[in-house]
Amino acid sequence: MNAAAVGLLAGLLLGVAGAAGGFIGFLVALVLGAVGFLVGGQLDGDVDLSSLVRKRDRD
Repeated sequence: MNAAAVGLLAGLLLGVAGAAGGFIGFLVALVLGAVGFLVGGQLDGDVDLSSLVRKRDRD
């Protein structure tokens, strides 16, 4: 599935969430979609989330 098809599918799903749940439903769907994108990117190796969860030294 190419990026245009994924974008179309995501847009349709967000449209349904907005119609069914109003603005709050749209925001929840948007946040969950972003989290799913980041987790999927991490599993595919396209996104590196280790820099976000790694603790910094405070020396």
